[in-house]
Amino acid sequence: MFMRYFSRLTSAMAGPRPVVLSGPSGAGKSTLLKKLMKEYDSVFGFSVSHTTRNPRPGEENGKDYHYVTREAMQTGIDNGDFIENAEFSGNMYGTSKAAVQDVQTKNLICILDVDMQGVRNIKRTDLSPIYISIQPPSMEVLEKRLRDRKTESEESLQKRLNAAKVDMEFSKEAGVFDTIIVNDNLEDAYGQLKGALLEEISKVKKINMSS
Repeated sequence: MFMRYFSRLTSAMAGPRPVVLSGPSGAGKSTLLKKLMKEYDSVFGFSVSHTTRNPRPGEENGKDYHYVTREAMQTGIDNGDFIENAEFSGNMYGTSKAAVQDVQTKNLICILDVDMQGVRNIKRTDLSPIYISIQPPSMEVLEKRLRDRKTESEESLQKRLNAAKVDMEFSKEAGVFDTIIVNDNLEDAYGQLKGALLEEISKVKKINMSS
């Protein structure tokens, strides 16, 4: 049933492919995504993930994440409602089928922001997205970015740094990502991101112009 769903999903997506964006916390994914969505608001649709963690200041339910209880999320996972899910720092994260379908029905390129566990899970499906990894220039820069946020306890920050080391090694595995972007300079990184997606952006623009 799971794989049949993805056969239907990909056949319904003839044309633009979805985009899987991955990388450690603090690498700058959110900033790059916001720039992309601002410039191409009629091309991309963001797949809003579910999480059991509490919202940070300024975050909105249904926009940044769907904030749910652990019980509710586990029920959804057990029912097969999620494409991928993972647990990090005691909190659950996941991408639901409904979140992807919401974007598809608008004829937009679906962006999925997932961690490396999510990438591995999606690799086992028929979704066939473009895989892009956003990486920090160094662990030292990443640690400074995370500390400057002032949103983490020391224990949580160390967990994120340890996870980032694993993530950076994972990004080097052959054939995992189509594009790896080192976010040392935001504008340069954004230019690389757009370059990796220009073909799909053009497809959607043509479809929208003819509809």
